[in-house]
Amino acid sequence: MDLTTWVYIVVAGLLEPCWVICLERSERFKKMSWTAATCIFLFFSLFLLSLAMQELGPGTSYAIWTGIGALGTLVAGIILFKEPVTWLRIFFILMIVVGIVGINLTASGGL
Repeated sequence: MDLTTWVYIVVAGLLEPCWVICLERSERFKKMSWTAATCIFLFFSLFLLSLAMQELGPGTSYAIWTGIGALGTLVAGIILFKEPVTWLRIFFILMIVVGIVGINLTASGGL
């Protein structure tokens, strides 16, 4: 697997929190600038995900994409929306990271 595939999936995953935040700020699509930003970020996130799927396959790609997106959205929620930070939340965030690493390690049958 080449570096380009990893760039695609990581950038796709990092764009996921961007469109989620824009979606929240759009106030149920009432604010058109935030709605447009949501659509743009969502399009590029899904486009890059589709490119990564060609090499990684749909299951692995989707798992990594949603893991990066969930992690990014949780961190953004803590920073931007003052969501609570507890040791238990940090533990589960770390579990997401462990899951992403585990999926990557076992995708090629290595473990």
